Amino acid sequence: MSSRHRLLTIVYALIIIVCAGVIGYSLIEKWSFLDALYMTVITLSTVGYQEVQELSDAGRIFSTVLIIFGVGAMYYTLITVVQYILEGNLANIWGRRRMKDKIAKLKDHVILCGYGLVGREVARVFQSEGIPFVVIEQDLDVLKLAVENQCLCLQGNATSDETLTEARIERARALVTALSTDAENVYVTLTARELRSGLFIVARASTIESEPKLRRAGADRTMSPYSIGGRRLAMLTLRPVVVDFVDTTLSSGLGELVLENVKVSSGSPVCGKSITEGQKLSGGATILAVQKQDGSLLANPSAEASLEVDDVLVVIGTREQLRSLEGAVEA
Repeated sequence: MSSRHRLLTIVYALIIIVCAGVIGYSLIEKWSFLDALYMTVITLSTVGYQEVQELSDAGRIFSTVLIIFGVGAMYYTLITVVQYILEGNLANIWGRRRMKDKIAKLKDHVILCGYGLVGREVARVFQSEGIPFVVIEQDLDVLKLAVENQCLCLQGNATSDETLTEARIERARALVTALSTDAENVYVTLTARELRSGLFIVARASTIESEPKLRRAGADRTMSPYSIGGRRLAMLTLRPVVVDFVDTTLSSGLGELVLENVKVSSGSPVCGKSITEGQKLSGGATILAVQKQDGSLLANPSAEASLEVDDVLVVIGTREQLRSLEGAVEA
């Protein structure tokens, strides 16, 4: 049994002993509640004050029994409290307080629901990209692992309005639900969509059949680890160099070239310009594809294609070129 459980057990035992003392003195000595409570407290604390009233023989016997059990429980409680503090539980409490303070200050972050095998990989990528995020996990052992991996964490049910609110869903940029079952992911998606209608939500789907249900629940994107894993194995077999190149460009910290998506904002100097003109304004980054407002994706767009407000550009280039492009399209 952990120190915390022992502490709770002994506290409950002390409450029972105090109640038994009050009831005992009230029945045996016919004392009022206040006198019985006072006598019980001074007996258990061994302060040595004078008895409230003269005790009968039955009252002395009862007091003896109360001292044997009650004083022993008091000393055991003291030992358990000291052990609880020495084991670092006080530090853990302060650590959780500091973590909650950090979460309260988050803005434009990602909420990651679940820290299983999929969730851990998501968190690893976020950490490598420098993306602020908070993990919501119900399992205490898994949560400890997330803390060891230096993640901001909340212990709770991700389907709960209170938990998502505590994770600052109103200020989040996106939510990823990577729980173990499709039913939980659907429920999280429904709850998150109700709390924040414009939030970008990505949901894990264990089966192909659950993907349309997740989209109906409000997920913007769905992903099946099994189908993606199968496709990746096939591509590694057929085109290993292509996969290595894509992995390197998708991981901004691993190579010189980086793949990124940027959104054209209103007032940007590239609005109304062609792809060629936009690339010149952006420092030379190559625009590989354009997603239009209606969701259609133009792969390998014509050099004369026009760039419009809210277009999302898929680009590849050096970090300096991407910074120039972001400055141009988001101005």
